[in-house]
Amino acid sequence: MSDIDPDLRQRTWQLLQPGEIALDGLVVHTDFESSAETRMHQATVEIGDLIAEYAGFEPTDTFVYSGTDDTDFASNQHQGLTLDDESFVWECQQLLREGTFDVVFYFESSADTEGLLAAVRDAGYEATGVRGDAESPGSSVIE
Repeated sequence: MSDIDPDLRQRTWQLLQPGEIALDGLVVHTDFESSAETRMHQATVEIGDLIAEYAGFEPTDTFVYSGTDDTDFASNQHQGLTLDDESFVWECQQLLREGTFDVVFYFESSADTEGLLAAVRDAGYEATGVRGDAESPGSSVIE
């Protein structure tokens, strides 16, 4: 699974670099074309629920805040937030690349990233994990 597009891996790793919180990432490769908007939304919610679970939250305690709700977001950008205080759980961007979508998720590195990666793959998605604490994009892939 480490055959992730080097450009996408580098861009993902750069977005994970030092900020207020330590982040890891997940790149989900799909065969969804731009006409599969409903299926893309379902996949985003399903994977977001898995991220919530592996980050220690009950998926029912989170909601999806979408770019269509806020002019500060792109229409293909979404966040998973907690219901009680709207704390960050995850964020994603849906990127149309070569005719199909790749979805890049970001979440706190305290989540069980390896377990999450396995669960996402078990759910039928092709995914690659990206460590935010890696010293370079080339060493950032989680198998």
